[in-house]
Amino acid sequence: MTAIGPWRKSSRSGGNQNDNCVEVRLNGEQPQVSDSKLADDRPVLTVSAASYEGLLAWVKDSPNR
Repeated sequence: MTAIGPWRKSSRSGGNQNDNCVEVRLNGEQPQVSDSKLADDRPVLTVSAASYEGLLAWVKDSPNR
């Protein structure tokens, strides 16, 4: 059985659980991305680890993000 981690969001989105934001979790070794404002009906995008790491690097290295 594959372990699915909890949804996590950026600390910059605020501490309130009602904030709408992009969330991520690990499904085994696969990162998953979703939009929290859609609650249980939200689509979940599974991406490769390399694609997710590339996205994180781009956000980190880009000004004003």
